[in-house]
Amino acid sequence: MPAFTFEKISPPARRAPTTPTPKKPRGLISQMIDRFAERRAKRNLRGQRASRRDEKPAE
Repeated sequence: MPAFTFEKISPPARRAPTTPTPKKPRGLISQMIDRFAERRAKRNLRGQRASRRDEKPAE
């Protein structure tokens, strides 16, 4: 028989429900950066597709 035991202590209950904080609208600069990043990603994808076609082994 063990000489001691451990009791499970539950965490304290939250008193007030947490309300979600409203998200702030994104700034103009961050929107512009997002647009540039999307265009660059699309351009890179197009470039990869074209290079894959060129890399086919010649017969």
